[in-house]
Amino acid sequence: MTCLLPHLRAVSVDRVESDGLSVTLFVRSSAQVAGCSGCGAQSSRVHARYQRMLADAPSAGRRTRVVVTVRRFKCDSPACALSTFSEQVPHLTTPFARRTPVLTEALVAIALALAGRAGARLATTLGMPCGRDLLIKMIRALPAPEAPAVKVLGVDDFAIRRRHTYNTILIDMATHRPIDVLPDREAATLAAWLVEHPGVEVVCRDRGGAYAESARTGAPDAIQVADRFHLWQNLCEAVGKTVNSHYHYHCLRVQAERATPEPEPTPEPVPAAVLAPEPALPPRPEQRLAIRTRERFEAVQSRLAAGMSRAAVGRELNLDQQTVRRFADATTLAELLVKCENRVTKLDSYREQVHALWNAGVTDAAVITERIRPLGFTGSVQIVRRYLRAFRIPGTSCSRPDPARRRAAPSGPMIPKPRKISRWILSHPDHLDHDETLEIKDLLTRCEHLHRLDGHARSFAAIMTGRRGTEITDWIERVEADDLPALHTFATGLRRDLAAVTNGLSLEHNSGAVEGAVTRAKALKRQCYGRANFDLLRLRILLTH
Repeated sequence: MTCLLPHLRAVSVDRVESDGLSVTLFVRSSAQVAGCSGCGAQSSRVHARYQRMLADAPSAGRRTRVVVTVRRFKCDSPACALSTFSEQVPHLTTPFARRTPVLTEALVAIALALAGRAGARLATTLGMPCGRDLLIKMIRALPAPEAPAVKVLGVDDFAIRRRHTYNTILIDMATHRPIDVLPDREAATLAAWLVEHPGVEVVCRDRGGAYAESARTGAPDAIQVADRFHLWQNLCEAVGKTVNSHYHYHCLRVQAERATPEPEPTPEPVPAAVLAPEPALPPRPEQRLAIRTRERFEAVQSRLAAGMSRAAVGRELNLDQQTVRRFADATTLAELLVKCENRVTKLDSYREQVHALWNAGVTDAAVITERIRPLGFTGSVQIVRRYLRAFRIPGTSCSRPDPARRRAAPSGPMIPKPRKISRWILSHPDHLDHDETLEIKDLLTRCEHLHRLDGHARSFAAIMTGRRGTEITDWIERVEADDLPALHTFATGLRRDLAAVTNGLSLEHNSGAVEGAVTRAKALKRQCYGRANFDLLRLRILLTH
């Protein structure tokens, strides 16, 4: 019995009853004396007996209850305030508890892992039925661990309610475990924590200015390290903006039109009356997203020109401040439309085959879809039908379009979309296949700005992967001397936080463990939907890892 149920080694089992669904054990203590709960004196004088019913961990998947015959002893110490006391069986009973410590530990583990509703369902399935409120109460009853001394500290924030409420998580980078959670992301809160916990030598953070100010105030001797992931992410954004601007203007499209060879005659040419003259780039009907973007750009720019503040514009147009900032900072509408008009779709890799079928006289979208499915196309016929809409002459029936009233599709090679071009520029050359390598070389030769952008991106990658942070100043100067506005903004941000950036590109520290902890914290927050108060969420984050 003690091998299977070690928490019952201090009792004697009188009998066991079972009804097929549950098991009941009747036990009594085997000790002859008991210690007083008031003074600790040992006593053997029994005053009375009574029974306690405790829920225990399940046995073979069945609910288990332990009925304990408890003795009440008389205390012989004249200095004790208690005249009688009840005995406590080690590892089995605790004062006023209705569960054994084994069951309590199991329920606490379930509560920390799954929280309320999900934890209650799992506990009931395992033979430990309880309510969700009980599990939440058990979490809140746990003591919060003390923050240990830490030398390398990771800091990051996560949203409780996006753009409204944020918390700050602190990570010991040596153990990758969270050591504390702060109720906001204000600089004063983190600075006060650093003052209360001296000894921090390195602070790993993102590019946010609040945490930089906190580290300077609360730990002035600590080394600040900007995370390499965020540095690379900021560079990717700058590269994407540059590619978008040059994609929309003449750099790539005009060069592509000049490089497009004359189409060779097909074995079965389509009559000239059927096909209209082939344009280099057929005009597409303006999409709803493009129309909305155009209207918002005009509305924001007109109100700013009239002297309204950005906050007033956001209130009048019912737009978020980030949306107003995006439209206000855009110099032209083209910068905003390029993302609307060049979204990535499942048809992008098969556009040349679609154009060839269209020019050969196959105008039914369903037939074209079936022709390209063996090539790997997994989209629906609606994607193909919407794409072909740009080649049909307006005025024809939408349900039964006239094959004769159509434009010719481009017969030359298609220009990759900006997102793909950005990916090629930001990828290591060894990670590109032969066709991608040839295509990106051809694109870079068409535009001198993109060629220089590719060189800057690869030199920054070499500095980052080789931890040559001392070279970042020279890189910033080369970028500032070049004509790439998006990279100028990125370089200005690097110069503003140059010391932390240099440390991030030189030292081995990074915020990878912090980002992983933030991901786990968000999962715990979603499990506590409706109950994610700060005290409950903080305990789950600190005790679950």
